[in-house]
Amino acid sequence: MQSDIPKQYLSLAGKTILEHCLLNLIAHPRIQHIILPLHPQDPWFEKLDIANAPWLTVIEGGHERADSVLNGLQIVPEGEWVMVHDAARPCLPHADIDKLLALTEGHQGGILASPVRDTMKRADEQGLIVRTESREQLWHALTPQFFSCKQLKAALSGALAQNIHITDEASAIEWSGGKVRLIKGDPCNIKITHPEDLALAEFYLHRILKRQGNKI
Repeated sequence: MQSDIPKQYLSLAGKTILEHCLLNLIAHPRIQHIILPLHPQDPWFEKLDIANAPWLTVIEGGHERADSVLNGLQIVPEGEWVMVHDAARPCLPHADIDKLLALTEGHQGGILASPVRDTMKRADEQGLIVRTESREQLWHALTPQFFSCKQLKAALSGALAQNIHITDEASAIEWSGGKVRLIKGDPCNIKITHPEDLALAEFYLHRILKRQGNKI
């Protein structure tokens, strides 16, 4: 992001990216509480207006994403369902959350995802194309990722104990033999990764909040 501070603390439409992300989540009527893993030496969060919000619990994050998620799961009752979301995705429509929550009726977890649209190329170490890969049945994994606390805790604990590289929550469930449902998500749920993403995120943020009847 070419910034001196972590990208979640960059300004977006008058608030930090992290604030937009958290406020959008807690505004959903079925989300009751948010657990936020932070680096133990994070000097920025305590300066935010939402730092002491009653609906937010801050915990110490881990070395990797899986460690942070597992830390958070330790304080969630095993009978609950949890959504794990990326702080760099502030443009999550509530309609997509509704789609994930509907999975509880079938007692199966799932993730938001988007089908691959572009032609996929596999390259060698020199950046030369080796072959064209079929994009049939290929999806980009997004967040939130939604599972029962008990299932996700067991999968993450088992994978980390065996030094399995876990890239997201779904990969832990897959490793443990569980099934994961793919739910097609809204294209506006982008991950802010490059400086030019900020302008696009602001456009989408205004769009989804207007659709939901909220204001920035």
